[in-house]
Amino acid sequence: MSITLSEAAARHVSRYLQRRGRGVGVRLGVKTTGCSGLAYKLEYADEVAPEDVVFEDRGVKVLIDPKSLPYLDGTELDFVREGLNEGFKFHNPKEKDRCGCGESFRV
Repeated sequence: MSITLSEAAARHVSRYLQRRGRGVGVRLGVKTTGCSGLAYKLEYADEVAPEDVVFEDRGVKVLIDPKSLPYLDGTELDFVREGLNEGFKFHNPKEKDRCGCGESFRV
């Protein structure tokens, strides 16, 4: 099982944690919501929880709760700029469908 970061995502997370002055990495997960069933969660983590599964890629720790791992295995987290917008983008090979608004997905 693995979770990876693009160079842009790793650079963005590292810079943000450095500016923030604290944090051990980024926590990814999924939650049940939306018209397709699942939505991605992303937050900066200040500590590693005992149940977290920890991956490290490009010098950045990625923390995942065990319940989310089967949905996220093989995912690459990217950071993209599209016009005036910028943000994280999940490239998940398990994703089968996405709702029209882009808020949720199905595996």
